[in-house]
Amino acid sequence: MSSENYNDHAALAAQFNKDEARVDWHDQTLWWVRAKRDRAAASVPDWETLRDAASRIKDNVLSNLSEYLRQFEEAATRNGITVHWAADAKEHNNIVLGILRSHKVDRMVKSKSMLTEECHLNEFLEANGVEVVDTDLGERVVQLAGEPPSHIVLPCIHWKKEEIGRLFHEHLGTPEGNADPQFLTYAARLHLREKFLTRRAALTGVNFAVAETGEFVVCTNEGNADMGAHLADVHIACMGIEKLIPQRRHLGIFLRLLTRSATGQPITTYSSHFKRPRPGQEMHIVLVDNGRSTHLGRKDFRNSLKCIRCAACFNTCPVYRRSGGHSYHTAVAGPIGSILSPNLDRKKYSDLPFASTLCGSCSNVCPVKIDIHEQLYKWRQVIVQEGNAAAAKTAAMKTMSWVLSNPGVYHTAGKTGRWLMLNVPFTVKNKWNAWYLQRELPEPPRQSFGQWYKKNRNV
Repeated sequence: MSSENYNDHAALAAQFNKDEARVDWHDQTLWWVRAKRDRAAASVPDWETLRDAASRIKDNVLSNLSEYLRQFEEAATRNGITVHWAADAKEHNNIVLGILRSHKVDRMVKSKSMLTEECHLNEFLEANGVEVVDTDLGERVVQLAGEPPSHIVLPCIHWKKEEIGRLFHEHLGTPEGNADPQFLTYAARLHLREKFLTRRAALTGVNFAVAETGEFVVCTNEGNADMGAHLADVHIACMGIEKLIPQRRHLGIFLRLLTRSATGQPITTYSSHFKRPRPGQEMHIVLVDNGRSTHLGRKDFRNSLKCIRCAACFNTCPVYRRSGGHSYHTAVAGPIGSILSPNLDRKKYSDLPFASTLCGSCSNVCPVKIDIHEQLYKWRQVIVQEGNAAAAKTAAMKTMSWVLSNPGVYHTAGKTGRWLMLNVPFTVKNKWNAWYLQRELPEPPRQSFGQWYKKNRNV
């Protein structure tokens, strides 16, 4: 793909759509997850009350973020955790590298962390001589394949078991042609067990951090975060500053919402609390801004910082399901990524708010009631007003505005268009008309509504 299309969602989605069978399977699988979410939510009588409570708690956090951050730092420090502050991705990466170098560590295990994906930590550490092994099974699959995750909960959802079998045969030496999921999972366990036992440093993400107690919680279904953190001499946890909640008693609300929204499970298999290092261990937590403070100051968009990374909006989105996560060319894809990413780089991610039907399904399933589809619409306005929209789109909209604001031009254009579609259809039905390529165009009317109304208004 040419470099000019690298940041073009439509062009990247077109690449994904070349494999129609994969697109259908991807779509159906994610909708199945969405349906599980609906059943899980319906089984909780106070589901909407929980959503309201979580949303209000997050409103409180965002309105008092500086105070909660100070409270968390003080409590964590009392617990024996070393707290670091990073203004951006570069500072975050250098802090992690500095901790590893201070312990002469050049090999590390890592559990799932979308923040480190956002900061491109793996690539940075490997460029500086540190081997990083992702221990979440899906993350390990895409790491072996040399890809970023395409989904924040299901990182290799775009891979089929036969493809994983071939990948494991190449990298782990499993028998050629074996695509049995149970066998492949066992092979991955054997492969990763040696990594856990021999790595002195482990890095985890953070799902929730409690300002009151200075502890943080990591949720996994595989136990890999626990294995890495408990066996390592150095545990590094990395979190965006928005992951705070005020008190431990609030955890119950978010834990009930998180996994039901993500996968339709009643609870994650492991919801692990880390409050202090064990004797002889060092525990570090890196609090990262990386544009979040700027986002917090944007009245129309600050609510997106409530996100708890459940990916419910991915699973319900008709565009994501049929375009694949890599078409979003950003760490956090899908609807929520499309409103977070423009804050980081307006020009680079100017295409993403337009990768939506604005159907509102994302907002309907969000466990913390983020107005996602409304923010997508608002970002479109900002992007156009700031001149960051694609030149062709801008020119087309200006032309359309001129046509619609001039009745004579509008009627002439409509008449010409109908004549062309009726008498010379190839002027519309051709490979250069992207609208036609994806749709069956209706038969053009013989007369416009205006003509019909003028003829029949006195009848």
